[in-house]
Amino acid sequence: MALVFDRQREHRLLVLPALFHEANNMRRHTVEVMRRLDLSGIDSFLPDFSGCNESLQSLDTQTLVGWRAAALAAAAYFRATHVLAIRAGCLLAPPALPGWRYAPTTGTKVVRSLLRARMIAAREAGQAESIEGVSAIARIEGVDLAGWPIGAAMFSALENAVANADSRQAAIDQDDIGGGGLWLRAEPGEDAEQADMLAALVAMGMLEP
Repeated sequence: MALVFDRQREHRLLVLPALFHEANNMRRHTVEVMRRLDLSGIDSFLPDFSGCNESLQSLDTQTLVGWRAAALAAAAYFRATHVLAIRAGCLLAPPALPGWRYAPTTGTKVVRSLLRARMIAAREAGQAESIEGVSAIARIEGVDLAGWPIGAAMFSALENAVANADSRQAAIDQDDIGGGGLWLRAEPGEDAEQADMLAALVAMGMLEP
């Protein structure tokens, strides 16, 4: 499954979303960026990874290697000429594909954020847990983090995952966009000015000779 803006145009952008709770916060905003790119003459493709959104597979059976392979397959299937990877989606981007990493983060930070959310929930429920204890179990059995069932292989891989240093993607920092990162908000949201800026930066990079 994928959300696509496809008019069989020359410029074709694979969009790799933020992951886990950030995916929820950024989903609508990501689509708004794609709408603007469509108006600029750029086709774009936002795939669902296995275990996410409309996928029939279980999230706890997924691996980082599998998601990277899926991103590569999506790039080939949609004949992508460029990629826009968002937040932890940068960990999945095919290194040979030119494009951008928007507000890239590491697997370590992703895991840390999910663990913190679990610790907060545990305290509110009167349970005694520690990040070290939960992490040790997660590496062997997998774990539920903030409602996300993450398998042992995925957890272990994320702990040290970084974007490919040899990739052809340039970084777009939040300071380049302006405003606060939408992934930090308590609820999903969007920002028209930020969407305009991100779409403009990508469009200029794809359309300029």
